[in-house]
Amino acid sequence: MTHWGYEGPQAPEHWSSLDPGFAACSHGREQSPIDLTGAERVTLSEIGFEYASSPISIQNNGHSIQVNYEPGSGIVLDGTRYALTQFHFHHRSEHTVDGADFPLELHLVHADADGALAVVGVFLAEGGANGALAPVWRHLPADAGPAALVQGTVDAAALLPERRTTWRYRGSLTTPPCSEGVSWLMMTEPVTASREQIEAFAALFPVNNRPVQPLNGRRLVTDRPG
Repeated sequence: MTHWGYEGPQAPEHWSSLDPGFAACSHGREQSPIDLTGAERVTLSEIGFEYASSPISIQNNGHSIQVNYEPGSGIVLDGTRYALTQFHFHHRSEHTVDGADFPLELHLVHADADGALAVVGVFLAEGGANGALAPVWRHLPADAGPAALVQGTVDAAALLPERRTTWRYRGSLTTPPCSEGVSWLMMTEPVTASREQIEAFAALFPVNNRPVQPLNGRRLVTDRPG
């Protein structure tokens, strides 16, 4: 398995040279993340969120903290159902808004029956403590290793902002192999996390965010109020 990272010789600018399978990281034309600016305002189809609580299967995979979600939850987007498979975090945020970033970004990763991916992204701004994160944050694994079932449950629905407006575009995984064809659904409204929660994650992952990538003429749309 090819090792990659966020600093030094394994940093994002070197990913494509680490493994031939990572070529899209440099040569892809629809890469993520991007700067969310200049979006076209349109009426967008509603995302049907069908999330239930899940046991907490948590893992430090060496690149982030990942929670593997119990089968049964998902979203419906334009008539297609995508199952929620896992969520994980980046510090600092990977996407930016008009050039500005956030302390953390949450990615809820979904796959349809054919394996096509849809990622719901949520920015976390510094503010009040995030109660929905608390059951996960109590068990943050300091060292990389396999997923482990820990006490408690987590509800993905409680990780979302109340207002469900989004930016949407076609992009890629933000980690190697940087595969394209991913439907990105970035929430326009952030949720909050306390300084203590942000610092607890940052202590494990001081840097695990890929820099923004060129839009290359892609269509970026939003139903964010003007």
